Amino acid sequence: MLSIGRFVNSSGQRLLRHADAFWPTSMALTYAVGGWMAGLLMLVSGAAWPYLLVATVLLAHAMVIAAYLLHEAAHNAVFSANRHNEWLGEAMSWLCGASYCTFSDIRRKHMRHHIDNADVVAFDYRAFLLRHPLLLRVVKAAEFVYIPAVELIMHAMQILSPFVYETRRDRRGRVLRVGLIRGGLFLALLLWQPLAAALYVVAYLMMITMLRFNDAFQHNFTLHTDLDGDPDKTLRGDRDYEQSHTFSNLVSTRIPLLNAVSLNFAYHNAHHEKPTQPWYSLPRLHDALFQDDRSQVLSLRQQLQAYHRNRVARVLSVETDEGYRERMAQGSGLGAAGVSFLTPV
Repeated sequence: MLSIGRFVNSSGQRLLRHADAFWPTSMALTYAVGGWMAGLLMLVSGAAWPYLLVATVLLAHAMVIAAYLLHEAAHNAVFSANRHNEWLGEAMSWLCGASYCTFSDIRRKHMRHHIDNADVVAFDYRAFLLRHPLLLRVVKAAEFVYIPAVELIMHAMQILSPFVYETRRDRRGRVLRVGLIRGGLFLALLLWQPLAAALYVVAYLMMITMLRFNDAFQHNFTLHTDLDGDPDKTLRGDRDYEQSHTFSNLVSTRIPLLNAVSLNFAYHNAHHEKPTQPWYSLPRLHDALFQDDRSQVLSLRQQLQAYHRNRVARVLSVETDEGYRERMAQGSGLGAAGVSFLTPV
């Protein structure tokens, strides 16, 4: 069977990191790019509402897959050469709206997450909201009606951080260039097809919601606010800490294929055990590692209950204690917010 994973360059290096990656990678990439383009074209077609709703969902999910392909690239899990992973990551960041920061920034934050066994940020939105009680009330009201206000703040900080933090001053030019391109294209869409522009915003919010739903329950790590500084190595947990504070929030245990809706990102214990394993091999790795042990597996029902019940309380929560697993079993865990790998701030 033809596999581009076996193609090599002049120095004998394989193009794809894994020899069996050609078809899974091709299908995921085709879906992300093709779904994004098809969804956008469907939105501007002026078709009837059922058609537009399908287009909106397709566009949102294509952006979700693009985000998880970016995550794969951040682990150098797609291509053998780092620069090829960087090219892929940069391209996917344009599809999912994370292009205001560099791919290197995204990768650096995410590697801190894995190395430090912590959620690492530069901007503590909780402290910010506590200093601005009126804004806190607005955010809580938005979260009550399922608008991902916390994540929107973190995404906005991608744009604002070079103008707030002196350590990020060199990103100002990029933010202005990307803002001019993305803002100009969105303005053109708004003037041409206002409904399409509105539904694009809806699709973007759906993407953020799908990503933050996964992020909410995969860890109860401690929160560090030293992303732009030197990490405190004494705070790092060991492997046992990492696995016991990591959870696999599967869509389904009986039908593993359904977990591909998030590119198998939900097999999170397996991912943390071997971060460079490609997305399509995580179900097998999960079964090999944990077999019938479901102590770290969260059911979809538990996740939905916890997400709904604590959507407002989650705004200011940092849940790190040992009782988290028991609370999640009752559908009452708080979970985390503002920890997306797309927002390296």
